[in-house]
Amino acid sequence: MAEKELTFEEAMQQLEQVVEKLETGDVPLEKAITYYQDGMKLSKLCTEKLNQVEEKMTKIMNEQGDMEPFPMQEEE
Repeated sequence: MAEKELTFEEAMQQLEQVVEKLETGDVPLEKAITYYQDGMKLSKLCTEKLNQVEEKMTKIMNEQGDMEPFPMQEEE
């Protein structure tokens, strides 16, 4: 994994590449473990970035300029 901070899109792209490599099934065990570990790190990064965005999106400005929770609709 790269040292620089990845964007969500970059992390997702790399995660998709890792999944593709693992799905081929033609990867030596040691390399598969490395891919899996990298995939888990990328997955965690994506989750953290999504959580940060969700926190920002759950607050909106009302008419008085106060912050209030933004009602999220639950998926059915």
